[in-house]
Amino acid sequence: MSSPRDAGGRGEGRCGERGRGERGCGDGSPGDRTAPTTGQAGSSWSAGAAPSPTGQPQVRDQAVAYPVTSSETVFQGRVWDIVAEEATLPDGVSIRREFMAHPGAVAIIAVDCQDRVLLQRQYRHPVRALLWEPPAGLLDVAGEPALATAKRELHEEADLTASDWRPLLSFNTTPGGTSEVIHLFLARGLAPVPPGERFQREDEEAGLVPAWLPLDEAVGLVMDGAIGSPSAVVGLLAAAQARRQEGGWDALPAA
Repeated sequence: MSSPRDAGGRGEGRCGERGRGERGCGDGSPGDRTAPTTGQAGSSWSAGAAPSPTGQPQVRDQAVAYPVTSSETVFQGRVWDIVAEEATLPDGVSIRREFMAHPGAVAIIAVDCQDRVLLQRQYRHPVRALLWEPPAGLLDVAGEPALATAKRELHEEADLTASDWRPLLSFNTTPGGTSEVIHLFLARGLAPVPPGERFQREDEEAGLVPAWLPLDEAVGLVMDGAIGSPSAVVGLLAAAQARRQEGGWDALPAA
């Protein structure tokens, strides 16, 4: 009876050793020497994505400005609008896309002196769920920098201030359907806002329920699928990864 290693041929392991120093998976991955290492032949989509020394395109998101031939607001809401635009792709094809034009938002991973993170339970009507999320808010004040918005939202939603602010990352929530970008900040050196200076919360925010969890426990809830809000998922994983780097959170640049 042959072993799994023998089944693929003499000396061939899981990825299929083709010879000394040569491996391949046969699935089009970089380990397969027969796989294409650039974009489709003759395609203009690879423009601006210069190949790396291995022959693969560099894996980096890239802002582009394809020509927009028309733009109209088909619905105007209280916070965001639905916009329909026609754009021309590099190969000359014209596309029409409808999407939510969103002002953007911030979210704050607030960490106390015991490395516990603050999560708040809030009702989210579009998904009909009570979600656990970090303090967050819209960039809905004209000209207000994201850091100032984050400080204001931590005050208003969590009755907290922070003396140490670090940017974690920014991410697109649903790039196929909205222009929303969430800017994540790490906040430490927490202190309570005096009772007389606290913000009077309304609507869903009036029912916020706070919980402080060790960061590792919160990450475990994400990986178990118990927490699914994008600001919580991305923010908690980013904070955990940043803590593991050399120098930990102090290695992050100051905001």
